Amino acid sequence: MQKRPTMNAYHHDLPLMMGYFIFSIILNSFGNALTVSLNLGSALWTAAAVNIAHATSFSLSFVLILEGVVAIAINLILVGKISPRRIIGYLIFMFPFAYLVGILSHELEILGIRNLPIEIKVIVDCLGIVCVATAISIYQRVNLMLHPCDDMMQIIRFKFFKGNSIIAQLVSFLIPIVAIFLAIVSDKQIFAINIGTIFSLLFQGYFVGLADYKIAPSLKHRNLDV
Repeated sequence: MQKRPTMNAYHHDLPLMMGYFIFSIILNSFGNALTVSLNLGSALWTAAAVNIAHATSFSLSFVLILEGVVAIAINLILVGKISPRRIIGYLIFMFPFAYLVGILSHELEILGIRNLPIEIKVIVDCLGIVCVATAISIYQRVNLMLHPCDDMMQIIRFKFFKGNSIIAQLVSFLIPIVAIFLAIVSDKQIFAINIGTIFSLLFQGYFVGLADYKIAPSLKHRNLDV
């Protein structure tokens, strides 16, 4: 079982934290856009959004925002209180994230990323998942603002599983798995589910925990409120 990362006793300055935060949003958006544009399997939450978008004819950006709203409600239930600061942070995070994923995935498709050899596409798709996991690790530790889906994993991780990112990620994935199942039953088609989805299911939590200790190791979890 993974050990809970030690809380940092020192306050990092705001410019450094903002730098980490902006970098992690871009990295997460790019990783998700890679998996969406390749259509070889996205991270579970993104795969759920893609399938819901196809089943309902809503835009991917809109579904990503709707998915976030549902996650916000679940998180407030988990922490047992209404936190205006938390909710505002969620909303500020969701809109640029959803916009960037939609734009970047479209641009990558225009660039012809799907024309790469299949072996390269599989590797790039898995690297996209690693980018997502690394980004989650960074902005969870910064804890300035989080995507509600990733905060859900963090709440579950530290409230119920003593910091174990692997188990917490698997538990938090139960919701998008159910959403994917319902969308497939409704639409009779499958999108964004492939080897990358399985890779995400099995290893995303592991890479989040690994990045905690290997990527910017001086950056520790701050201001946890679970």
